[in-house]
Amino acid sequence: MPSEFPTQARIVIIGGGIIGCSTAYHLASMGVTDVVLLERNRLTSGSTWHAAGAIGQLRSSANITRLLGYSVELYDRLEAETGQATGWVRNGSLRLARTDARQAEFERAATTARSFGLRFDMIGPDDVQKMVPILDLAGIKSAAFVPSDGVGNPSDITMALAKGARMKGVRVIEDCQVTGIETANETVTAVVTAQGRIACEVVVNCGGIWAPELGRMAGVNVPLQPAYHQYFVTEKIEGLTRHIPTIRDPDFLTYFKEDVGGLQIGGYEFNPIPFDVPRIPDGHEFKLMEPDTEHFEPLLLNAMKLVPALGEVGVKTWFNGIEAFTEDGMFILGEAPEVRNYFVGAGFNAFGIASGGGAGRALAEWVLEGEPSFDLWSADIRRFGGHHRSRRTVMARSLEGQAGHYAMGWPHLETTAARPLRRSPLYGVLKEEGAVFGAKLGWERPNWFAPKGVAPQDELTFDHPNWVPHVAAEHRAVRERAGLFDQSSFAKFMIEGPDAEAELQRLCASNMARKTGAVIYTQMLNRRGGIEADVTFCRLGPNRYYMVTGTGYGTHDATHLRRNLRPDARVTVAEVTSAYSTLSVMGPASRDILQPLAEGDLSNAAFPFATCRQIFVAGAPVIAVRVTFVGELGWELHVPTEYALTLYEAIRRQGEGHGLANAGYRAIDSLRLEKAYRIWSADIGPDFTPYEAGLGFAVRLDKGSDFLGRDALLAARDRPLSRRLVTLSADPSVVLLGRETIYRDGQRIGWLSSGGLGHTVGRAIGLGYLRTNDGLDDDAALLAGTYELEVRTRRLPATLHLEPLYDPAGVRVRG
Repeated sequence: MPSEFPTQARIVIIGGGIIGCSTAYHLASMGVTDVVLLERNRLTSGSTWHAAGAIGQLRSSANITRLLGYSVELYDRLEAETGQATGWVRNGSLRLARTDARQAEFERAATTARSFGLRFDMIGPDDVQKMVPILDLAGIKSAAFVPSDGVGNPSDITMALAKGARMKGVRVIEDCQVTGIETANETVTAVVTAQGRIACEVVVNCGGIWAPELGRMAGVNVPLQPAYHQYFVTEKIEGLTRHIPTIRDPDFLTYFKEDVGGLQIGGYEFNPIPFDVPRIPDGHEFKLMEPDTEHFEPLLLNAMKLVPALGEVGVKTWFNGIEAFTEDGMFILGEAPEVRNYFVGAGFNAFGIASGGGAGRALAEWVLEGEPSFDLWSADIRRFGGHHRSRRTVMARSLEGQAGHYAMGWPHLETTAARPLRRSPLYGVLKEEGAVFGAKLGWERPNWFAPKGVAPQDELTFDHPNWVPHVAAEHRAVRERAGLFDQSSFAKFMIEGPDAEAELQRLCASNMARKTGAVIYTQMLNRRGGIEADVTFCRLGPNRYYMVTGTGYGTHDATHLRRNLRPDARVTVAEVTSAYSTLSVMGPASRDILQPLAEGDLSNAAFPFATCRQIFVAGAPVIAVRVTFVGELGWELHVPTEYALTLYEAIRRQGEGHGLANAGYRAIDSLRLEKAYRIWSADIGPDFTPYEAGLGFAVRLDKGSDFLGRDALLAARDRPLSRRLVTLSADPSVVLLGRETIYRDGQRIGWLSSGGLGHTVGRAIGLGYLRTNDGLDDDAALLAGTYELEVRTRRLPATLHLEPLYDPAGVRVRG
């Protein structure tokens, strides 16, 4: 390699841990070698060198499981490819269940694994004892065994990846600290180091605990929190065989990994300690902190109950290192929304070694192709919002995420840290009405309403929870009378300018050249024809559109829109989420409630479905939008925030004689499942085309202009579908949550993307994709099969539906 310091490179990677080295390796494997990797000290000197090295694969997302599975595949071949030892062994992993609830969690995980094609066996204590005789299994009810999981030496795997990258032409420079990142026109232009400046087109921040500081150099927010994580290695233990499966004992908050005849023993406390500093101090490389044995003592006592031999052996080495955690336990990948060509791979929450291979490949794809080869929304940096710039908020929420690492994975579990934060003007009055709030992107949103005399709190369970009858009452009110929803958390944007129509025609699959007053439901696609965003536009004028999208998708959707506008387009995109509250009145009585308050005709002739009007309601100026996500006549009223409470009170008074009820988001979910309405990030996303998702009606290939993804849709239109979104239903006693395995005639054919209860039709309902490339490409063939759903390892009969269970013709929404 040249000895002189480079002055330019196409891509600069910052950080020589496993993620940075993996990204460099994969870029080179894809044929791009004009890459420089900068490491402030020596490779692995951050969190990588003191990682435990246990590598598990199963996560709640199919694609994250797929990403981790690729890491395992890579580690299988990496040593032979590079000649560098990795310490990789497929020894399997065990998870122990001490309670009925934990066993139920594992049963659900086993079904999830089956859906994703990963072997995950439920076994008994006797089977565990045979694998690891030294364990005391008193109190163990069952266990889960994943034979394809493994262990590796983190430093050796990283060195192998670095060697592989070097062999392919990547330059790795150690002892080179980055001191600045230059940008122009919100685009990366150079990296400045203590050794010199490197002009570049792309920066990839794989800085680990230094990632937030590297982000600030370019005006990019990387919302992770460094925190302490401890484990120790024992002397040799008599009777412990080499390469036993790694062991996780989550009810006791501990994990175990065999290490040269001893054990690595660590855990995740419910009260983790942050590394609370404004910036990482200089000289922190290869740094360990003093052991905090008092803080670790409860976990040590738990470990000794499972492994009594610990009372007879000494500690060889103690590790108390700093690792990077995020609020949701998922790492951060992707191009930053603030700066073009600035990518991030950080915040790996103590499973960076397991993620390393797959995350590096995904980042390399993202850099070179503009998107990863499969949907990684759950890890996407665009899942965060403006409030994640608060260091205090990020700390509180990330510590809660770290503390929940081994907590029960209850369905419908809500976070509690840094709440309440974002509140609509109706928060106080809804709380008085019995609202039980959930949080999404910092917003407090009513999930359900507790009647008087009922405690306003969730009781968590894997069975039907306490709120089901109350949500059912809200559901019935919407179907039979009317419901009032506070949906102020919708992300909202004004798109304005002479080129607004032309640009939206380029980016949207629907025809955006509609008259003023039109409501346009559309998808924005990627180059593969996958659904990058699922949004609604209101055309308010010749040069003005109002875009509404889901609460959690505002950063993502707006970034996608802005990044794909032509540089010279005369159009602006302004977020107005906080400027407008949204009250939705839905149900057969909604017109009767709203008409006396409205200064305008709400009749079907004057105000048909899929139109919008700017009118006054109860004296408040509103954008009234006749749409629905619950399958009934209704309006969304987008009102300037200062009028929201006045409007709410007027609607409540007017609705008293019509049976109007407050309703929450869990009722919305039940109502939309009966109508088979899709949710982006669950039922639809970048991996699915509108045709596969049953949304071909929203595509206008003949609208007279090209649009992003059109070529892919043209090709897809002429091919039989290989998969198809359908509805399945089961007995209402069945609890469907999503990820349940779908069987047809005894063969696994897909899994549910979402699930719940339909209180009108009296059925458990799930949406999911079936593989249809085995002679199942027509309705008759699909309907001829016998269907089952695997729910917590048990197969139960199910019925396939190719139309919504409720009002399939859509008569009620247009009435």
